[in-house]
Amino acid sequence: MAPPMSADRFLKALKDEGVSVVEVGSWRGHNRNSKGAWGPVNGVMIHHTVTSGSARTVDICRNGYSGLPGPLCHGVITKDGRVHLVGYGRANHAGLGDDDVLAAVIAERASYPPVNEANTDGNARFYGFECENLGDGKDPWTSAQLDAIERVSAAICRVHGWNQQSVIGHLEWQPGKIDPRGFTMKSMRERIKGRLK
Repeated sequence: MAPPMSADRFLKALKDEGVSVVEVGSWRGHNRNSKGAWGPVNGVMIHHTVTSGSARTVDICRNGYSGLPGPLCHGVITKDGRVHLVGYGRANHAGLGDDDVLAAVIAERASYPPVNEANTDGNARFYGFECENLGDGKDPWTSAQLDAIERVSAAICRVHGWNQQSVIGHLEWQPGKIDPRGFTMKSMRERIKGRLK
């Protein structure tokens, strides 16, 4: 468990890891903190957007949509590998998930229990990244995107002293979710492990 980084420290961590960053508007103060806690943080969560078109994807993730106000993550990873920072603080990305999974993330266990509950507020506990992809298993993930996911995850883990087991997919957190689809989180964690060395 750790307090969240300041927005400036977060930005520096990403840049130090070689991430190509785009700052979108007043992202530092754009959040849902009025609706609940932001922190202590325990990990990083990766999603896919089920959208296409980078500008449209960034706009949706910043502003949200009817029934789910933005920001919907902290950063949007577009097909070109750029990370668009759209908010900082509590974001509507993780929703309610499994407390047994949270315990496994905190302990940095080598595997997570099956997801069968939605009883814990993930929006307070995870940094979130939405990745531009249709999520149909056919839309390709670019090498630049996968590299950016690896880098943002490693950057956050490095600051907090976490290992790769602190990075999970939405499907590992919340029952019924399938994202990210098109690569495995196990393979991504191996990449993050290599980068953290």
